[in-house]
Amino acid sequence: MEKAYKYRIYPNKKQKEILAKTFGCCRFVYNYYLEQRMKRYEAKKETFTYVQCANDMKQLKTELEWLKEVDSTALQSSLKDLENAYRKFFKEHTGYPKFKSKKTHRFSYKSKCVNGNIQYCNKWMRKKSRI
Repeated sequence: MEKAYKYRIYPNKKQKEILAKTFGCCRFVYNYYLEQRMKRYEAKKETFTYVQCANDMKQLKTELEWLKEVDSTALQSSLKDLENAYRKFFKEHTGYPKFKSKKTHRFSYKSKCVNGNIQYCNKWMRKKSRI
């Protein structure tokens, strides 16, 4: 069973900077691989799968050092979101996946709690669970 938490946060300046970088990098990875998939299909008529994208992202991180500054699980989840968008397009015949924009005000990303990348207050969680 997976758990999800939704929080309202009030970050300080440093945290705002980290969040902005993460939002931007996730958007960049999603848009970059959407474009790569489109180009590959137009050129060779073959798909670019999630596994191929994830392997290629290792190469991309060596080229673009700023991608290493953010949480890697957030970048991987943006690739998963792109894969799910393609699946929905082919299976449910929904609209073709669209590029993400800077101009929207709905910024979000997903991350997994690995090696302490997400820290939360156990004391708060215990209080909340008693209610």
